[in-house]
Amino acid sequence: MNHFLYETDELYWSDSYRFLKSDGNYAYLFEKGYLTRNEKSEPIRMIGATRDITLQKETELILKNLNEKLEKRAEQLVNSNLELERFAYVASHDLQEPLRMVSSFLQLLQKKYEAQLDETGNKYIHLAVDGADRMKRLISDLLQFSRVSSTAIALQPVDTNEIVEELKNLFKNKLFESGGVIHSSNLPVIMADKTPITQLLQNLIGNALKYRSDAPPEIWVECEEKENEFVFSIKDNGLGIDSKFFEKIFVIFQRLHNKNEYSGTGIGLAICKKIVDRFNGKIWVTSEPGKGSVFSFSFPK
Repeated sequence: MNHFLYETDELYWSDSYRFLKSDGNYAYLFEKGYLTRNEKSEPIRMIGATRDITLQKETELILKNLNEKLEKRAEQLVNSNLELERFAYVASHDLQEPLRMVSSFLQLLQKKYEAQLDETGNKYIHLAVDGADRMKRLISDLLQFSRVSSTAIALQPVDTNEIVEELKNLFKNKLFESGGVIHSSNLPVIMADKTPITQLLQNLIGNALKYRSDAPPEIWVECEEKENEFVFSIKDNGLGIDSKFFEKIFVIFQRLHNKNEYSGTGIGLAICKKIVDRFNGKIWVTSEPGKGSVFSFSFPK
């Protein structure tokens, strides 16, 4: 206060402080005032007010404590997720070799003794081989899922037109067999990492080909440029999805169809979401059963 009164020319003053009450609790006060000075800037008179801000301060302290707890919990969750991803990677990687041996011996067994086994025996071997193949696909997808977060991103100009043309070539057999076609034009060059962007588009286009209707599949890959982002969309004329499943399909291991109807592990769209999240974008779907789907994702500039 003395500094304000005698060592400055200021006219307005404010301060907050606390004091210990007789009951052992603290009270918080906020004071402000206006000072009148003479021609020599000497203080003559002050008018002001004092306000009890104890409730406000107590609320701020409660919020501060809650924020600290939330930050700590968030850090624990991040560490837990990292540990789970490391476990998934190590477990998937280490499971590959013994599974490869099991699959190889089953195939040798089937090849060598198929003629000597009855129908039931051959059925059991077929089921074992099929189970090993599905486990192999699951492990491969788990490795891809864990690598999305563990692999460093190398930003560089990525031509998405070029990626889609490569994917057209990759899917050319499926397109030929189904009579399908992929439309695309004027897609942008973005600052990204080519590998995850390729995987993202490959998963979305692959799903559009897989979950097709009776009509030949037709897929449109488009992009709308906005002020701060690109919005890509992959539209198809396939089976469509009920709106109640729009959130579920992006969760790992969630499937809408029986594995006997459509192959897959339920990881593909979870990988897509993880890739988009890593680039600070969003992914969503609009669809109706029987009317196809539009999978869209935003990509910041």
